[in-house]
Amino acid sequence: MKYIYFDAKSGLSGDMILGALLDLGVPRAEFKARIAELKLPIKVTIKEAERSHLRGLKVDVRVQGRGSRARTWKDISSFIKKTPFSGPIKERGLAVFENFFKAEARVHGEPFDRVHLHEAGADDALVDVLGCAWLLDRLDVGPVLCSPLNVGSGWVKTAHGILPVPPPAVAELLKNVPVYSAHAEAELVTPTGAAIVKTLVTRFASFPELVYDRIGYGAGGRDLPGFPNILRAFLGDAAKFDPAKQVSIIEATVDDSTPQVLAAFLDRALELGALDVHLTPIVMKKNRLATKLTILASLDRIDRLIEAVFRETSSIGVRYFPVERRALARTVDKVRLLGETVGIKVATLGDETVHVQPEYDDCLALARKTGRPLKDVMRRALEAYVKKS
Repeated sequence: MKYIYFDAKSGLSGDMILGALLDLGVPRAEFKARIAELKLPIKVTIKEAERSHLRGLKVDVRVQGRGSRARTWKDISSFIKKTPFSGPIKERGLAVFENFFKAEARVHGEPFDRVHLHEAGADDALVDVLGCAWLLDRLDVGPVLCSPLNVGSGWVKTAHGILPVPPPAVAELLKNVPVYSAHAEAELVTPTGAAIVKTLVTRFASFPELVYDRIGYGAGGRDLPGFPNILRAFLGDAAKFDPAKQVSIIEATVDDSTPQVLAAFLDRALELGALDVHLTPIVMKKNRLATKLTILASLDRIDRLIEAVFRETSSIGVRYFPVERRALARTVDKVRLLGETVGIKVATLGDETVHVQPEYDDCLALARKTGRPLKDVMRRALEAYVKKS
């Protein structure tokens, strides 16, 4: 199984996502043949394009005839369920459009089943959404990750009139998604693009540590001066992507919690998945003695650990920031000692073993059970491991 990481520093749209995924090596003729099975009055063209001197693949979906009509959720869901695509592809498409309709309903204050999608409900958006779902399936993609989204700035013309960037539906869709505005006065994230990433992306993160073997480039519809309107898609083996390598430090300074409370919190932080946690004595303003609480955590644990700091200490504010981290590969071996099993942590650098350490808790339990000194138990555990090896 593969993963995809979208680098959306230049924003994204449905056609940019299609172009980036197609550029990863899916035959264009095969994609067009599958889209033709939808029997929509559209023409799909795929061509090389240049944006600020960078190449990308541009996908254009032109509606033939009088154009698309606005559609309700009932229209969209009925259409998708009747397509010849597989169950997982249909489920992805339905989930994207369901989020879209929910956002439109909240923005316009209308019931979900009465909302009509205009730009997003058109035939080209159906191609964007279902085409994206099919391409992810065709590429055998599991996790989908994305950078924070550059939404652009300024104003955009829609079926509802002139609206600020990001338009209300896009802003609604991107709740709890990291966004920013930089470098271009234009709409950089379209409603269709927002709905796709909001639904299908499992995690948003600044460029993480990746091991990838292909890059796809999807071109947007405008060649902005000095700004490459390009979406990059990095494809790699999911087994080689370890999100735990991306870590952050959470810090808080506390001068009004008791030592008992802080000691208890150390154990609680580890229970919640902290990689490491420690306390440092410091002197704060007004020469007050205090304690700095430092927590090392992977990205997926940050929110719950920050909440625990607020709930279980007297801190009313924390700092957190990403840090680089390198760690040796570690395994746990077992040895038999004095009738009990003791774990042995083995750290390796490449093929070389560089550190061997008995599990402290196992050795402490055995020392208490046998009445032997802890240092003696740890020494004998190491000797048992060396003999076994």
